[in-house]
Amino acid sequence: MAFRPLHDRVVVKRLEGEEKTKGGIIIPDSAKEKPQEGKIVSVGPGARDEAGKLVPLDVKAGDRVLFGKWSGTEVKIDGEDLLIMKESDILGVVG
Repeated sequence: MAFRPLHDRVVVKRLEGEEKTKGGIIIPDSAKEKPQEGKIVSVGPGARDEAGKLVPLDVKAGDRVLFGKWSGTEVKIDGEDLLIMKESDILGVVG
């Protein structure tokens, strides 16, 4: 991918949600909610603090993360649906 986010932004690819409920009921695509879990594809260099010092991000490419339902901006890069969001929109790292 030839896209590099700036500052404290990250590029996330959504991970697909479950196709079935715990009881075995298959969920059609039209009724599924967008997953709130994803894999980080790319990260920016970090944000600057008040003194101008670069503060690196806590996440790195390859991390599985949880993010808020309405977080980020949906974009299509190289035919792939991705999200660009600030590190502060990430709720936590899974695993």
